Amino acid sequence: MSRNDELFARAQRSIPGGVNSPVRAFRQVGGTPRFFERGAGARLWDADGREYIDYVGSWGPMILGHAHPTVVAAVQDAAAHGLGYGAPTEAEIVIAEEVMKLMPSLEKIRFVSSGTEAAMSAIRLARGATGRTRIVKFDGCYHGHADSLLVKAGSGLLTFGNPTSAGVPADFAAHTIVLDYNDIAEIDACFEKFGHEIACVIVEPIAGNMNFVRGTPEWHARLRELCTQHGSVLIWDEVMTGFRVALGGAQSLYGIRPDLTVLGKVIGGGMPVAAFGGSAEVMKFLAPEGPVYQAGTLSGNPVAVAAGLATLRLIQEPGFHDRLGEQTAKLMAGFQAAAESAGLPLAVDSVGGMFGFYFREGLPGTLSEVHTADVERFKKFFHAMLDRGVYLAPSAYEAGFVSAAHDGAVVAETLVAAAGAFRAVA
Repeated sequence: MSRNDELFARAQRSIPGGVNSPVRAFRQVGGTPRFFERGAGARLWDADGREYIDYVGSWGPMILGHAHPTVVAAVQDAAAHGLGYGAPTEAEIVIAEEVMKLMPSLEKIRFVSSGTEAAMSAIRLARGATGRTRIVKFDGCYHGHADSLLVKAGSGLLTFGNPTSAGVPADFAAHTIVLDYNDIAEIDACFEKFGHEIACVIVEPIAGNMNFVRGTPEWHARLRELCTQHGSVLIWDEVMTGFRVALGGAQSLYGIRPDLTVLGKVIGGGMPVAAFGGSAEVMKFLAPEGPVYQAGTLSGNPVAVAAGLATLRLIQEPGFHDRLGEQTAKLMAGFQAAAESAGLPLAVDSVGGMFGFYFREGLPGTLSEVHTADVERFKKFFHAMLDRGVYLAPSAYEAGFVSAAHDGAVVAETLVAAAGAFRAVA
């Protein structure tokens, strides 16, 4: 057995499934998950000493690459002064001001420790601010594992959702309406019937948990219009897209001003930091100013905040996102060319340092279209790339991520591996 095999067998004796987040278990692709010991730049090394070019990036936060010296130094300096106080620090104010500068729709902001916590709190705030209970989400969008959000679409148009996890009461799901992503007719019909009851609409502007699917500009504009018209809170979940697809997030690309924004991943630079914020009109309902309660012992932890602040400052260097987007686009163009050379259909897309590819003709716009991609081919491709030293997300339904450390040489090395992998799949 390899060291990875040994660790996985050992982990399963103490940790459910051997992992602390389900997708890490490699259940969709099969095989043994890699247990990593260290990372540097664009690369990771596993327990067997094997080296990989990493396109998971800790599921998005590592926009600078692994173990960036400036971020590591910031963490070390903060830790030397204390690991946490459970009390305010100046660093919390500084990072709040930094985020608000980059995303002007955030007039007030509250820091938490995870994307799930941020999304859950934003929805509670929206309900408290509007006095309404119903929420709207979209099939294929993931906003963490809060009960109201682990919901799949109902059996027909405008039916309420059904729980997708044991332990979620049907009564919770009954307050959630699940619609198709990018379908303007459905959202129009939904608001016509339930507009006076809808507390909020929560959406990933570019979905990253059904692979990589863009919301159309027309659809996003209609969501904004309907929420304004009916007094519902528009929540953009930018946990993945925030600071990664552009310095100002997806909202700067679409020109949409959400009422609330949920942030995570890049905002913590690899440490557990997330946040939600938005208009002062909505945020005033949050305790201790208002009646909507939210609290967290580790919220604004000084060590985690130090990592996030160092990261946010580095990504503001001139041309940072232009360079990031160029390398990501080059990677995807290379994938497509290699697939075509091997006689395989492949659709690719990317924005900034975020990408997706699908073994199908044409880009999908909904979860049902994503499901038409050839998952079996993806599994073979995943393992062919892993064998060639390239670590991709172990699921056909996850976006990929490029960091500033993925320079031209790293991308070129990846494309050599990809050409061999596509031929192996074909």
